[in-house]
Amino acid sequence: MLTWARDEIATTLARLPADLRDKARAVPVTFEPRPSPGMVDDGIAPDTLGLFCGEALNDPPSDYPVPNQIILFLDVIWDFSGSDRETYLDEIHKTFLHELGHYFGFDEEELAQRGLE
Repeated sequence: MLTWARDEIATTLARLPADLRDKARAVPVTFEPRPSPGMVDDGIAPDTLGLFCGEALNDPPSDYPVPNQIILFLDVIWDFSGSDRETYLDEIHKTFLHELGHYFGFDEEELAQRGLE
């Protein structure tokens, strides 16, 4: 599953317009099976598919910045996809774009308008 996810992220990045691709490549993508107990204690739902951490491009600089990263929760995505490879890859693609949208500064409503809910 990890190799499939990495390949799908690479394919998704390659298909982005050049100006967005360069910005997107600046954000590390990490993979975890599920949100950790600490994340759940902090309010992240255990069935969360992905998470953007850090400051969006349009946020003012913080005095205490958190390093930017996108986390994809692969076991959760696999379960959500019904253990179907094609559905899994599609969900990796959509979840990555959704979290990338947060990095670009889109809120949930703007993401929904772009079909990335």
